[in-house]
Amino acid sequence: MRWVLRIFAGLLVLLTVAAVGLWIWKPWVPPVQMSDPGPTGKRIDGDGILANYYAGPDGARGPGVVVLGGSEGGLGLGMKRVGLALQEAGFSVLQVSYFRGPEQPEALEHIPLETIFKGLDWLMKQPTVDASRIGIVGASKGAEAALLVATHRPEIRAVVLGMPTSVVWMGVDWNRGGGGTRSSWTLGGEPLPALPYGEFNWEEGVVSIYRSGLEAVGEHPGVVIPVERTKAPMLLLCGEQDTLWPGCPMARQIEARAQAKGGPDVELRAFADAGHGVFGLPVAEGSPGYDRLSSLGGTTAGNAKARVEGWPAIVSFLEKHLAAKEADPPPASPPE
Repeated sequence: MRWVLRIFAGLLVLLTVAAVGLWIWKPWVPPVQMSDPGPTGKRIDGDGILANYYAGPDGARGPGVVVLGGSEGGLGLGMKRVGLALQEAGFSVLQVSYFRGPEQPEALEHIPLETIFKGLDWLMKQPTVDASRIGIVGASKGAEAALLVATHRPEIRAVVLGMPTSVVWMGVDWNRGGGGTRSSWTLGGEPLPALPYGEFNWEEGVVSIYRSGLEAVGEHPGVVIPVERTKAPMLLLCGEQDTLWPGCPMARQIEARAQAKGGPDVELRAFADAGHGVFGLPVAEGSPGYDRLSSLGGTTAGNAKARVEGWPAIVSFLEKHLAAKEADPPPASPPE
């Protein structure tokens, strides 16, 4: 009998050590990326702004775009690539870090929207930027932030959201396993009303806390983002097989509210075989990262196809809605 107790005690010690090791190592925490801006960009660090800036390629005044990554924080490589590609397409781009950068909050909780407002204001003052032609692009939690910014800043003329949300959610604290207990965002020093996470279902995975949370949205006044407060047209991209959060159902809620409230115009592109990897530049088969496209839902080929189709749509959408406005026609000559 003693040998059984000894084996049990040994297993208990091993499990305890393993649990402590996991909590110290925290393998679920995504690495912080502070991507170097590269030769065509520059780092902006000061006056409350931490960002990579990619000025328009020809030096002339043109459209500007704010780019926001998701819950990974910092200045991620994926959104850097988006910034570089948009720069090549003729835009001046500011990729803004709003948490997890040096001297920034570690958790995505109570992040001031003013952090992004400051970046937007800075971008609009740049010599290569026409302040009347400003767009914003966000993915995942960055889409949540981008939609909120658009509802408060009338300067925004075009909005692109990848894997969007229709509500403000509680925040993300990777050091506590990912779940947050406070609103993701503040405005004017006050937390925005936020929807709590629902119950976790082991069979469904992480997406279950969002799906079940949405079922109680009617019990939490003020958490639905008032999309009707912006006139900026929107392009929404989502994957039907998203296993992180229900991006397509929430995208349809944004679309439905816009239609019910008289605008803005919303274009929704939902991809049947894609997941949370639906947004971004195309990734060629065999390239680094290609096999990870399906890590958050959908098939690898489905996510890859969505990017091949979605990226040109993003560029075309921004070009269309951030085009220079036609000058007023000259006054008619008075009759002789």
